[in-house]
Amino acid sequence: MFRNQYDTDVTTWSPQGRIFQVEYAMEAVKQGGCAVGIRNKTHAVIAALKMSQDSDLSSYQKKVFKIDNHIGIAVSGLIADGRILCRYMRNECLNHKFVYESPLPVARLVRDVADRHQVATARSWKRPFGVGLLCIGHDQTGPHLFQTCPSGNYWEYYAIAMGSRSQASKTYLEKKLDEFESCSLEELVKHAMRALEESCGTRGKKEDGKDAKLTHHNCTVAMVGQDKPLLVLEGEDVKSYVDAIHEEQEALATTTAAAAEMSIDPESQAEGTSDLPSVPTTAPGEGAAAAEGGDQEGGEDDAQPAAMEEG
Repeated sequence: MFRNQYDTDVTTWSPQGRIFQVEYAMEAVKQGGCAVGIRNKTHAVIAALKMSQDSDLSSYQKKVFKIDNHIGIAVSGLIADGRILCRYMRNECLNHKFVYESPLPVARLVRDVADRHQVATARSWKRPFGVGLLCIGHDQTGPHLFQTCPSGNYWEYYAIAMGSRSQASKTYLEKKLDEFESCSLEELVKHAMRALEESCGTRGKKEDGKDAKLTHHNCTVAMVGQDKPLLVLEGEDVKSYVDAIHEEQEALATTTAAAAEMSIDPESQAEGTSDLPSVPTTAPGEGAAAAEGGDQEGGEDDAQPAAMEEG
């Protein structure tokens, strides 16, 4: 992606109509830790995979932030840029509550953050924010799930995943999308964590590494909904959910292995028996004698028509 002629600042366009610094910022979001968001009719949930250095001496970076009692975000990309936007969003919520004495609508806050993203792409002395946000919230219009992009775009979703190896999580969400609308909050959290683990298992880490498997140390969950203020769970608080999905996976693996052992394929057995050599029904000597007898009888039969012709 290196274009040294057209990526010196954010206001330089390439001949193909591209702004490379914005694309670099979007690539930083793709390289960040995975985050998953799901919503249904009453609640919205986000689950994020916390990143750490390869060494066991380092701790995890915080990825989920509380903005207000009805709004929370998960970040992917440059966490430092995410903290700047988090502080901005908190100030906006406080100002709106002070002036109007009511919570700030979620869509309005996300639009203001997207405008802040866009301003950073149109000033030569600035750089784009290298972070993407998953924002969940609940207001008078119900639960919401938004995603923002360093380019200034934003979208509302029923379910979405972003960050490193997020395609595996998206595949899971697409398969289970029809179940989200009617499931309970507990099941919604489990779906989010199952989708998050799909990406955790394909990150290329060693199996014995600290991030090779989803644990209560490297994940954070936040939920909000009707008559339920924002609640952030991490550490021991989220361990029950992690243990539950791991037990389900072990039970499913055991059942699948038992079914594979019990199943018998008749076609494979038939193919195996067809490869065996056929057993002759007569002795070799008897077959040769029968062949000779047949030749002699054939010769006598041929001689009889000739004698009749002579007569």
